Amino acid sequence: MSPLDLLSVGLVGLRTRKARAALSALGIAIGVATMVVVTGVPASSRAALLAEMDKLGTGLLQATAMPDQQPPVLLPAESVAMVRRIGPVSAATAVANTHQPISRTTRSGASPGTAVLAARPDLLDVLGGRVGSGRFLDRATEKFPTVVLGAEAASRLGITTVSHHELVVIAGRRFAVIGVLRPIPLAPEIDRAALVGWDAARDLLRFDGHPTVLYVQADDQAVEDVRAVLAATIHPRTPGLVRVSRPSDALAAKRATETTFSALFLGLAGVALLVGAIGVANTMVISVLERRREIGLRRALGAHRGQIRAQFLAESVALSMLGAVAGTALGAAATVAYAVHQAWPPIVPLTMMGAAIAGSVVVGVLAGGYPAMRAAGLPPTEALGL
Repeated sequence: MSPLDLLSVGLVGLRTRKARAALSALGIAIGVATMVVVTGVPASSRAALLAEMDKLGTGLLQATAMPDQQPPVLLPAESVAMVRRIGPVSAATAVANTHQPISRTTRSGASPGTAVLAARPDLLDVLGGRVGSGRFLDRATEKFPTVVLGAEAASRLGITTVSHHELVVIAGRRFAVIGVLRPIPLAPEIDRAALVGWDAARDLLRFDGHPTVLYVQADDQAVEDVRAVLAATIHPRTPGLVRVSRPSDALAAKRATETTFSALFLGLAGVALLVGAIGVANTMVISVLERRREIGLRRALGAHRGQIRAQFLAESVALSMLGAVAGTALGAAATVAYAVHQAWPPIVPLTMMGAAIAGSVVVGVLAGGYPAMRAAGLPPTEALGL
């Protein structure tokens, strides 16, 4: 018999027992769908998590002078330019504490806990921050008495939105508020600060040009290497006087997510597939018992044992394949629907879909093996009840 003849004969049993075949295929479909879902949903979640971590800046490092030193340690004014020459560094900027008070008006007291920091226009690009109202410092406004407030500092000063008439007082001089920032998770000190331009701080607030904190953005894979040379780059003579932050906890979580795959989920999918295989085997055993006369008649008409065995194996494999195709489609649809609902990028692992279908073929062969051999071993006279 040709493969097409075997497939045609094998499908006869499925067409004549549609309800039983559908229930047996459902077991395989559930196992395959589970396997697709439990690999696709974590993959989609992982992609969304990695994208969110990338937005947070998992390659961010901070460099500050060691505190409580006598005399106080000053970072070189050219620190940012020096750090930018490190190969894996993609961006670097700095802020500096001007140690000046800020108040809402000339008659009100200084806002406690609000630092006035000199900042550069690229600060938000490095920190991944965003402006909630107004705009940030640029090449023009950084030279004039303008200020951008962090989210918490704005709340303390009673300024939630920016208008053309919002003013604050810094060191006895009026500064126009041009922007209010949204919270920055990786730099909460910026939330509590008022940011003035680097040039304006130097000209109006007697700022000496020495940065207080350097923010360095490096490639994730090279963060540790950059950290190892950052202190020596900033302060070549005495690198021990520079404190460099460790890679963020988000980076560690990202790497754990990249290297760890849930074996538990795959195990559950395997159990579901095993249950489906047992259902197929049960269906095929019952099919052999119910079709004894058919088997006997085919043997009497000249079909040999191999053809009988191939018939039932083909039926078992076809049953498993139908379940696998249905389960793959169901699992893919469920994965996409859940990912879209969670606003994740939908990812359906094609390799797992192929493995699930191939595994279903193996399941069909194994589940139909014993019933096929039992059918092939029936003597024609016994099968016909003679």
